[in-house]
Amino acid sequence: MSKRAIVFYLHVHQPYRIRHYTIFDAGSRHDYFNAPGGARENNADILRKVAEKSYLPTNERLLRMLSENPEFKLSLSLSGILLEQLEKFAPDVLESFKQVVGTGRVEILAETYHHTLAFFFSRDEFERQVTMHRKIIERIFGVTPTAFRNTELAYDNDIAYWADKAGYEAVLCEGWDGIMGWRSPNFVYKPAYTDNIKLLTKNYKLSDDIAFRFSNKSWQEYPLTTEKFIDWTNVSWDQPLLNLFMDYETFGEHQWEDTGIFDFLENLPKEWLKDSSHTFMTVTEAARNNDTVDTIDCPQTITWADAERDLSAWLGNAMQQGAVHSIYALEDLVIKSGDESLIDDWRKLQTSDHFYYMCTKWFTDGDVHAYFSPYETPYEAYMNFMNSYHDIKYRLSEKGLPI
Repeated sequence: MSKRAIVFYLHVHQPYRIRHYTIFDAGSRHDYFNAPGGARENNADILRKVAEKSYLPTNERLLRMLSENPEFKLSLSLSGILLEQLEKFAPDVLESFKQVVGTGRVEILAETYHHTLAFFFSRDEFERQVTMHRKIIERIFGVTPTAFRNTELAYDNDIAYWADKAGYEAVLCEGWDGIMGWRSPNFVYKPAYTDNIKLLTKNYKLSDDIAFRFSNKSWQEYPLTTEKFIDWTNVSWDQPLLNLFMDYETFGEHQWEDTGIFDFLENLPKEWLKDSSHTFMTVTEAARNNDTVDTIDCPQTITWADAERDLSAWLGNAMQQGAVHSIYALEDLVIKSGDESLIDDWRKLQTSDHFYYMCTKWFTDGDVHAYFSPYETPYEAYMNFMNSYHDIKYRLSEKGLPI
């Protein structure tokens, strides 16, 4: 039996949040994303805060982990609009990411540039954004992605089919019970109706122990030590992979430094590699080094968000549905305009976070949505978005392209 591997995948993203943008701004000001300094939706301020709490200290530790543990590897996805903001507001932070990737043991995955749900509304726009993302990854990091992850790990048979035809070697999805059934997420699978691509599924129970439950003092397993975590993995000792997928901001932002999350992270490879039959692999390496054991048929779309693991976090109410359909309805005219600034603003308005902020779910999921939102209510998020949308329409009409 070959070595058992952890596939450690982290996603890094920050949206361009819409400022307090009123109907009186529409038609006169087009600066949807330029909130004044100190405003809760100021993008530069938020990026710097998250960088200081999460990105910089995590990158520092990852560099040390890579240096001290020759078998340690990981995979990253970084949205294009995150990289834009790092270049603009925090070049030192971008340099720290480049140092991590420059070790040669970090894979970068493909995705949409603007972190959108374009696949479900415009295949042409989706493919344009994936191409844009590939180009910025090649420009900044000098690598070309060979594995694909869709926004919010949204996945179904159609996405797998597209990624297969696009030439990717691997695609990711949530290892949710509804599609896995009796199967374990610790194997490589073949997506239904594909020829060559392989599917890696997130072990959501163990991933979420770190990402969501780590600092929960009411959790019966609190506190979670690295030793305890590694001991849990021994239950599946005869399964080749352990797919730990989570947001980068887990470290320092969602789980604060005083919870001990950084110590947990830094000890993970040390404890895992104490067993000589253990190693780490990137996503593409795991796909290349493991045969598929079964076919996964996923006709419905699943994601890694909320209890339902579907698209309801972004499309679950009338506000969200109206907003997303409105912005994609402008596609032909916006592209026809040839106005790069207009096209760029339109694409930034497609970012899935805007629709996430409009979610009206309650209880646990609602708490999560409120935590991430810079707005006091979902209705404020909706009004800012729709006022920006109306200004896009105004700009089109000025070009002789009325709706």
